[in-house]
Amino acid sequence: MRKTILIADDEKNILISLEFLMKREGYLVMVAHDGQEAIDVISKEHPDLVLLDVMMPKKTGFDVCQEVRANPDLKDTLILMLTAKGRDTDIAKGLALGVNGYIIKPFSTRELAQKVRDMLEQA
Repeated sequence: MRKTILIADDEKNILISLEFLMKREGYLVMVAHDGQEAIDVISKEHPDLVLLDVMMPKKTGFDVCQEVRANPDLKDTLILMLTAKGRDTDIAKGLALGVNGYIIKPFSTRELAQKVRDMLEQA
């Protein structure tokens, strides 16, 4: 069975390129344009992994992560933060909230594809 990935980002160009990349890697892909939509899709679809931007409208990626980890049905969802917020304090906050990985924008598509593969294989 193919793995499913939710891409949550409010920047259309990033969504389109990540969706293309993940489909090319063989994953089923869903998208969300803001934090609330991400929560709704995660709750309904239970994706194997979420590529989550930090700075989004309605709810931040941190808010989304906190809600997912607080829900017993969703707490094991893999979350990979993709963000331009690369300060040590931002990374520490994400890790404290329970993200499984952190990639700083801009990033290499090869690096991202490998990180997603590694995370899904380890799960």
